[in-house]
Amino acid sequence: MRPFSAQPNKALAPALAGALASCSAPKARAQRLNVVARSAGSGGNVLDRPSLLPGQDTRRDTRRRRPPSYRVLLHNDNYNRREYVVQVLMKVVEGTTVDDAVNIMQEAHVNGLALVAQCAQEQAEQYCESLRLNGLISTIEPAGGGSGSDGTSSS
Repeated sequence: MRPFSAQPNKALAPALAGALASCSAPKARAQRLNVVARSAGSGGNVLDRPSLLPGQDTRRDTRRRRPPSYRVLLHNDNYNRREYVVQVLMKVVEGTTVDDAVNIMQEAHVNGLALVAQCAQEQAEQYCESLRLNGLISTIEPAGGGSGSDGTSSS
């Protein structure tokens, strides 16, 4: 077996050029296929260092991160009738059944506060604003945030 030589093999060059010319690839592409070896001074030629280290992953983390979740809260009030609150909840929060709306209304009435929905911030703001435009008292808070005592809830 012949040892590796960084010097171009002049006998092989015409055969390689002929093989590349007979390929379906255009000649311009064949001319771009040049192997380059750099000389490191008196020690001989050196191949370029690979851009990745062994064991290094080339894939990036392509998982989509979910947006932070927010809670939409309904506060009890003494102004709106229970039937009206149920109607507004069913109209504003998509997918809310009569039973769900009654349970949310009853929880707000008994405990003073009820969780209407937990969703992305933009959707939570939309629900909160729609509930307010219909005369209900509503706030949002970050889902991990507890009672909002740190001033993060909106009112």
